[in-house]
Amino acid sequence: MTEYDYWKIFPRMPRKVTIGDITIRDGFQHQEKFISTAAKKFYLEELIFAGCRHIEVTNLGNPYLMPQFRDAEELLAHLRSDRFKKRCERKGVPYDELVLTAITIREGAVDRAVKLREKGIGPDRLLMMVSTEEEHHFANSGTTLPDYWKEAERCIKKCNDAGMMMCGTVSTIWGSPIGGATKLEDAVEFTKRWLEIGAHDVEHADHDGSASAPEVYRYFSMILDEIPDTEVHIAHFHETKRVASASVLAALQAGITRFEATLGGQGGQPANFLDDCPVRGTGDYYYEDPRYVGLVCLEDTLVQIDEMGIEHGYDVDRVLQLGRMMEKTIGQRLRSEAVINGRTLKEGHPQFARPGLQRRKEKLGEKPGQKLPGDWAPQAVLPEKYRP
Repeated sequence: MTEYDYWKIFPRMPRKVTIGDITIRDGFQHQEKFISTAAKKFYLEELIFAGCRHIEVTNLGNPYLMPQFRDAEELLAHLRSDRFKKRCERKGVPYDELVLTAITIREGAVDRAVKLREKGIGPDRLLMMVSTEEEHHFANSGTTLPDYWKEAERCIKKCNDAGMMMCGTVSTIWGSPIGGATKLEDAVEFTKRWLEIGAHDVEHADHDGSASAPEVYRYFSMILDEIPDTEVHIAHFHETKRVASASVLAALQAGITRFEATLGGQGGQPANFLDDCPVRGTGDYYYEDPRYVGLVCLEDTLVQIDEMGIEHGYDVDRVLQLGRMMEKTIGQRLRSEAVINGRTLKEGHPQFARPGLQRRKEKLGEKPGQKLPGDWAPQAVLPEKYRP
């Protein structure tokens, strides 16, 4: 007999997941206009009130390279304020469960985070990043892989000594926009290296939409065979071919429990233009059309996971409303389909029903709910040639 129980087919697939939001950092870093500090504060708060417990707040790197984050300290101070803590208390949000992350690609940013921690407004968690393909790594960090690994080792010690966690990202797992094909085995080894030097968890990133569902399932199965603690691993998928939802499903099937997403599917390479001024960013874009760049949508991912019956902790309808607001903030249609079409309602949409069905059934002598002719057998008799 064919097995129809999804969780028996994929016994590692979780019943509960954690979905972190990275809109304010990864999402906004790609925007070519400055998103106001007031708007950033609004979405940080509202995402937390909607159920987010792991949230990327900002980038602590040099604002000269990414001026979108010139308000980094103000955002962190806002989330550390007594006012915000009291708002959390009134709304039943356990403040101590929040994990506030700041990106710190280089050591200078880590040093800045340590100083902010000493002032009482620092993040809980930092993030550094390596790519398995060195040209991509160099474009992001400006240094070689061996040199960066030693820098990361120093930074993790500083981070841990200051009472913060470090996430180590592994990128170009399924391919590089610069160097092309990569080896999954390299990413598995890099993951072990992050943990060896003291990282708290690892973000496994598809930064250019190279991943396919079979390779995602294969990779995360390899990872969990080697490092079975699911709390260590975070799946991070970009969307360039409209197949990232399949990657999310494949990661679930492999047993991954932690994911990241952005409102509207925003995100991508740091902008090299802001408002009316060119900026350095990370140089030329890797793509020709910005409409096809970004991460998986928080809204669509939540609807997908919610309708699978997997626990996630969010108020889905509230997130969909935030997605609609975000389109006004950005000033354009974003990439979520769920903010337009909503969730699949079990009660349907009776307002679209054509009038007169019941009168027609009565006229034909049919009973309410009758779906087959009255003189037909209750069960179909399948022709022999179609039987298994």
